[in-house]
Amino acid sequence: MQALENNILSIYGKKGKQWLDDLPRLVANIEAAYGLSNLKPVKNLSYNYVLSGFQGSQPIILKLGLDIDGFKREAAALMAFSGFGVVEVLSANNGLLLLECAVPGVSLKSHFPKNDDEAIHITANVIKRLHKASIPSAHAFPHVKDWLAVLDSDLKIPAQILQKSRELRDQLLKTADPDILLHGDLHHDNILQNGDDCLVIDPKGVIGEPAYEVAAFIRNPMPELLTHDNSPNIIHNRITKFSELLELPSGRILDWCFVQAVLAWVWAIEDLSPDTSYSQQVAKIFDEADHAGN
Repeated sequence: MQALENNILSIYGKKGKQWLDDLPRLVANIEAAYGLSNLKPVKNLSYNYVLSGFQGSQPIILKLGLDIDGFKREAAALMAFSGFGVVEVLSANNGLLLLECAVPGVSLKSHFPKNDDEAIHITANVIKRLHKASIPSAHAFPHVKDWLAVLDSDLKIPAQILQKSRELRDQLLKTADPDILLHGDLHHDNILQNGDDCLVIDPKGVIGEPAYEVAAFIRNPMPELLTHDNSPNIIHNRITKFSELLELPSGRILDWCFVQAVLAWVWAIEDLSPDTSYSQQVAKIFDEADHAGN
């Protein structure tokens, strides 16, 4: 809860403090209005207040936050992916999402590091399923090129790294496969066990090519991947396996991994994160992997 409070106050100031003070009353009102019970905050809260509970006998997740536009995009993405392996949206309102709860809800993070190959296969199947969804005819999803425009800003990142990320971005966008709807943040914690299957949560909803999707998984889980003695080989194995399973060029996957690592570095700077070391180290691994392959 402390991390959530710190993030909300840092981003929203007085508005955030008022929201935090009002949370008990807000939750009580929602509980009554939607017939919810046994609401309990989940672990590792960061930017949203997330609770598990029940609506009647159905397990649910209640998600509350101040990023109204972000909540709208998430709801729109979940609805667009409906029927393709995501949790169901039960209700959506300003700053509120009531969602189906995956049971038992164990994430793919539990597979790391011993069962990493199994996690790769599961994720590849999840991706194949998600990518069957059509882009809605009327939508407000951004394109990956919109996200990547921030790389053109004046940034406190080594010039060589920044220039390489810009050149690779331009090359990748120019030669991209046809656009599809992407999850945009498909890492271990967003793929949950649901009975004998899996359900996906927290889509960003972004338009781009299929190869863009795998990079989030490849650089996670944080920080466990980087503290593992064999992280470069784990990353190489992931790129190779995803290339085979999804029939995507391994070099293209690696290039997207590097560009996205730099993008994550930029976002950490923009969020005034006190520690950007993870993004820096991951970008370095992908950069060195690229040099090794050339």
